Amino acid sequence: MSFSPLLAAGPVISLHAFAALAAFVLGVIQFAMPKGTGLHRIIGYLWCALMVAIAVSSFWISTLHVWGRFSPIHLISVFVLLVIPYGIYRARTGNIAGHRKSMTYTFFGALIVAGAFTLLPNRIMHEVVFGTPPALHQK
Repeated sequence: MSFSPLLAAGPVISLHAFAALAAFVLGVIQFAMPKGTGLHRIIGYLWCALMVAIAVSSFWISTLHVWGRFSPIHLISVFVLLVIPYGIYRARTGNIAGHRKSMTYTFFGALIVAGAFTLLPNRIMHEVVFGTPPALHQK
């Protein structure tokens, strides 16, 4: 594993990827720790801020051009920008089951499912995790 392809990809992609990695780690911590505590709220707000940063930064990343500069993956970003505030609202109004559902769907949909697509061949994260394919070394 080497972060050099990610660092060479430019500031927006680097911000996007490192925020996603941090959000993944914080999300796992949130699932493991007790709910409703002050620490849960602090980590939760930080996680939400990271998720918003990931979603917003995605609009400056365009490798797949389906609808102009955008692709179906950008629909996940719109989903995140709608569901994160709604999930916070649900918690603040006492709808804890709704809050849990909103945040869990966001974690799995935006970080796990979307993150899995970044591991496909010819993507930067594929190169970060699995290295450069041997054929590219023989130029």
